[in-house]
Amino acid sequence: MSIHNAPSVTYPLGQSRVHTWLLLGLLLAGLLTAMMWLRATWRLDLRITGMFLALIWAGCTAYVGCKRTPVGHLVWDGQIWCWESPGYQTGMAEQTVTVVADLQHFLLLRTENRAGATAWMWAEKIHLPERWLDFRRAVYSPHKAASRRVSSSASLGPVALNSDLHQRAGSA
Repeated sequence: MSIHNAPSVTYPLGQSRVHTWLLLGLLLAGLLTAMMWLRATWRLDLRITGMFLALIWAGCTAYVGCKRTPVGHLVWDGQIWCWESPGYQTGMAEQTVTVVADLQHFLLLRTENRAGATAWMWAEKIHLPERWLDFRRAVYSPHKAASRRVSSSASLGPVALNSDLHQRAGSA
């Protein structure tokens, strides 16, 4: 039985409706909480003022974060993932893609390049519905590592590995 990699696929990623609605919902929940607190106490003190200022700051931060969402394409060539965007060197950096949340029509992905830079992105079926299932197969498919590290004792064969084990046992 052989394991085959998923076919190559290019999928667009960018600003997400789910991300926007989730942030807006959390912001509205905070605002509702602050309004209920204000109504319960009927006085505007330093704590309530601080909460409203924190909500304004959180809203501005969420807005800027939504506007700075990376826009581009995540490309699976059958072996490795690459990120392509107008502001980034096209397909140059190999990416590790991990599914953090799967909501069937939406995927929250965590990508990391070789330098350790991490990005969180939402993939949505609505962006390219005809390639959605191919994209999901590629994200979930087991794939071979692009480069394998071989230890020095393993590269010399079983004799070196066996002698290495005996040396460790003797020193213990």
